[in-house]
Amino acid sequence: MNTDREEVGEKLNALLEKTYDAEKGFKKAAENIENESLKNYFSKKAEERHAFGEELKKEIRAFHQDVDKGGSVSGTAHRAWMDIKSLFSLDDEESMLEEAVRGEKASVKEYKAVINETNLPPSTKNILESQKNRIENGLYNTKSLEESF
Repeated sequence: MNTDREEVGEKLNALLEKTYDAEKGFKKAAENIENESLKNYFSKKAEERHAFGEELKKEIRAFHQDVDKGGSVSGTAHRAWMDIKSLFSLDDEESMLEEAVRGEKASVKEYKAVINETNLPPSTKNILESQKNRIENGLYNTKSLEESF
């Protein structure tokens, strides 16, 4: 059982790291967009990811595992790419939305992998399924916003 706890803790910490990345990325997008409705959208997505992080930390602690504190190198690179795109792109908002869609698709894949490849207790699986579903719904909304540009 200890190995299972450690494995679940590692998988949840990996999701937490990506959640930190997404939160920071959405905050960065909100800072780089002038359109108020998009700014609000990205700010709300950042708040959502913050809430996801709190749920994940609670689950990690329930497995008596340590909570990782930072973001990933790939997340830092993704945010840097968003900064570069915002500086050089003629259509700032469309580029940011494209990056948001790309990031959301990656998040859904990561959640599915953890849900399908890890022996999770039902309560933990329910939390991850709920978060994944909210990301998928957000992805749909982000794609709709992208089509308006």
